[in-house]
Amino acid sequence: MMAERLEDRVRRALEGVVNERTGRDVVSSGQAQGMEISPDGRVTFQFQLGPEDPGTLVRVARAAVEAVEGVTRVKIDVKLPTAPSQGQGHGHGRGRTLKPGSVPAPEPSTELTSEIGRIIAVSSGKGGVGKSTVAANLAARIAQLGHRVGLLDADVYGPNIPLMFGEKRRPQVTGDRGQERIVPLESHGVRLMSLGFLLEEEQPAIMRGPLVSGILRQFLEQVEWGPLDYLVVDMPPGTGDAQLSLVQLVNVDGAVLVTTPQDVSVGDVRRAVRMFEKVRTPVLGVVENMSGMSCPHCGGHVNVFGEGGGQRLAESVATQFLGGVPLDPAVSVSGDEGRPTVVSAPDSPAGRAFAEIVDAILAAVSAPDAAAN
Repeated sequence: MMAERLEDRVRRALEGVVNERTGRDVVSSGQAQGMEISPDGRVTFQFQLGPEDPGTLVRVARAAVEAVEGVTRVKIDVKLPTAPSQGQGHGHGRGRTLKPGSVPAPEPSTELTSEIGRIIAVSSGKGGVGKSTVAANLAARIAQLGHRVGLLDADVYGPNIPLMFGEKRRPQVTGDRGQERIVPLESHGVRLMSLGFLLEEEQPAIMRGPLVSGILRQFLEQVEWGPLDYLVVDMPPGTGDAQLSLVQLVNVDGAVLVTTPQDVSVGDVRRAVRMFEKVRTPVLGVVENMSGMSCPHCGGHVNVFGEGGGQRLAESVATQFLGGVPLDPAVSVSGDEGRPTVVSAPDSPAGRAFAEIVDAILAAVSAPDAAAN
């Protein structure tokens, strides 16, 4: 009897993966297609996710193929669904746009975060200001202080948290089919979840706003976070769907805004502050990143990107200036090593600055005014 071909075995394995939403297997429904198998056992195929499909479905399909004898590597090109065009019916909370001057009616769910103490969003008005660096060091420092902390990478278009924590593993999935739970990875005492753990290396996340809301909900609802004292959420830059979706899904205890000293960055953050005010989320304060540097030759202080922008911004929007993080080689080194600065170089100028900023943030989020909001 002729041995079954590897392609047939892989196809049969995928036929055993059933989408609970449709009741059909991923092959007959056309979700898994375009399979290619190299002579050395590398399997490549495309996977089309539906708007209501859990991301864990891709993980189940991957595991099924990896279990096939003869398969050496699996690469899945995930095709994410596009949003319905404007005017079509959407599910609750999907595709809603914040009109100028309007205030949406958030309906946060306590069920999603019943085991989470406080939620802190780290945001910025524009990209490139070091928002993810601040979020990573905030979470790592909170863990150093003995708290149980999670870090949710909601920056789905630029998920940098895996790199900053040196994590390339894929999360495990537990539970019965249809009731799967994703187990977050843990590094430096921080529980981590990011879309970057689920995509192939260098695969872009191409999606429209409504799908961002679904991913955020999955990361809150289907991740086995366990009891947490704090959940830090690294938001995408700007004032778009992710920010609005987060405050509609859960009660955010406070937002930290990251800027650099330049006026262009300060102006963008001012808009972000106003957005959080409109959705009734407390702004804990402003962090100024790249706040000058010490000259290695003369020891003097050099304001590379200007001076005092973060302080002026905080005063203009009546919020707290949480502190500045200087330009420091230790920060770039720690990023390359996958170790936050507070872990790899706690006594460096940036490491000490981050520690002081975290103390200020924790004090602000615990203040009566913040809790009252």
